[in-house]
Amino acid sequence: MQYGLCNLGIVPIRLEPSDTSEMVTQALYGDFFKVLEKRKKWSRIRFAFDKYEGWIDNKQYKEITETDYKENADVNLNLSIDLIEYVSDNSNGLYTIPIGSNLNGLALLGHSFDGNTLTETNPKQNLIQTAFVFLNAPYLWGGKTPFGIDCSGFTQMVYKLNGYRLLRDASQQATQGEALSFIEESEPGDLAFFDNAEGNIIHVGIIMQDNYIIHAHGRVRIDRLDHSGIYNVDQNKHTHKLRVIKKVI
Repeated sequence: MQYGLCNLGIVPIRLEPSDTSEMVTQALYGDFFKVLEKRKKWSRIRFAFDKYEGWIDNKQYKEITETDYKENADVNLNLSIDLIEYVSDNSNGLYTIPIGSNLNGLALLGHSFDGNTLTETNPKQNLIQTAFVFLNAPYLWGGKTPFGIDCSGFTQMVYKLNGYRLLRDASQQATQGEALSFIEESEPGDLAFFDNAEGNIIHVGIIMQDNYIIHAHGRVRIDRLDHSGIYNVDQNKHTHKLRVIKKVI
């Protein structure tokens, strides 16, 4: 088994080993992963954080040892919490990193950082405040940053930035936590999931106070939530059908 560490700010992870393949997620600076298969130009990886798999360009990560992986991949919480920050190398070269970058690999990369960090879990009530950091971020399939994010990337990053772990896709996140019977049982920070005509979970958002929801749909936005689903305040219609509400924390 080989191991890797993302040494760049934001790197696309593809469904297939091709630059033209669909981006299914992103590796952020400091993400650790196992290399499941390595080809001439591409590697199939599995992230340590959420076990998600995809293909990464071999030029966009650093190989590390098994010992380095085991000692750093899943240890103390240490995340960058500023929207944009920089790490510097030994030659004073700067690398731009986004919010949510993992700083546990700094020594392995020979980088230094002096920005603000999250090193302990926040209370649940901080989730909504963090969600507002992403407000109006454009929707991007596979995205995980305020410069482009999808619905489950949004919920995953909001939870991550408070010290909690969610899986990557909405359908995977729907397997976590405790199901609630009614919206009235929910509290801010709980997750609402929505399905399509075939019954597949295709969307997720974060419940706010007073029957509002913040979610990524075109952009990260705030809409109304009722027993039918999401009522889009701009379009004056329901856009997503409610399937289940889950309390993860």
